[in-house]
Amino acid sequence: MYHPTAAVGPANESLARVLAHAIDAAGKPRHRIANESGMHRETLLRVARGERPIGLDEASRVLAACGAQPRAAIILAIAGQEDLACEWMHGEMGEFLEEFFTSLPVHLQRTLGRRIEDLRPRWANGTSQLVARMLAKHIDDFVGRDIALSLPR
Repeated sequence: MYHPTAAVGPANESLARVLAHAIDAAGKPRHRIANESGMHRETLLRVARGERPIGLDEASRVLAACGAQPRAAIILAIAGQEDLACEWMHGEMGEFLEEFFTSLPVHLQRTLGRRIEDLRPRWANGTSQLVARMLAKHIDDFVGRDIALSLPR
């Protein structure tokens, strides 16, 4: 059966490993995950072993049934960051990335408008470092305010 949105090759293998981790960490029986994902249990097992390509829509349903953040885990897996996908899929970092990946394109389009054509791929790494530093500063400022508010006067 042809899956037009199925990941192939190394991307499918990486996604299969992320799905296998999600299934193992879900804390629920595989037959229930398969049922909630809308697939047969044997199909789910073949997908998790990398024996069957999986469509992105199917992968999303499996991850959601496992309680993971589907978009974040899939994007990280496809980007070659499967260790981080596994580490972050069930935590607040996964939730953060889910929202970040969903909202970033809209905000880039809204903020940059026609200047989006002026972006250069070589700026991506530096921009990601800038965003990470800004987030670290924001967290430090937030924690500092909390500490200041809790000190006796």
